[in-house]
Amino acid sequence: MLTPIAQTVLGHEKAMGLYETEEQSPGSKGFHRYQIIHVERDGKLAEFRTDMGLSNSKKWKGVKLLRIPSFWEHTVDYLVNLADELRNEGDEADVLELVGIHPSSENGKVIGG
Repeated sequence: MLTPIAQTVLGHEKAMGLYETEEQSPGSKGFHRYQIIHVERDGKLAEFRTDMGLSNSKKWKGVKLLRIPSFWEHTVDYLVNLADELRNEGDEADVLELVGIHPSSENGKVIGG
């Protein structure tokens, strides 16, 4: 399934989430790290991508990939700032707690807080 592209995003608009991944760059010029923010466009989920450079560069060595859910609760600016803070520290539970989702030991499910 193809996901529509958002050409621009506004810092104050709500987002579904932010994640960082490594993918083959256009033109097969190596793998790059991308920051992807999911926003709404015309009633559909769309993605805004930022190319963060070659994934095998010294800048990204040992730096974890992020997945920050928002479920339309947080703005683009908030998620980008949170990603900048969390990129080199914490674990998945910390990220979930920071965005207001608290892991529950009940049946191993994650519940909202």
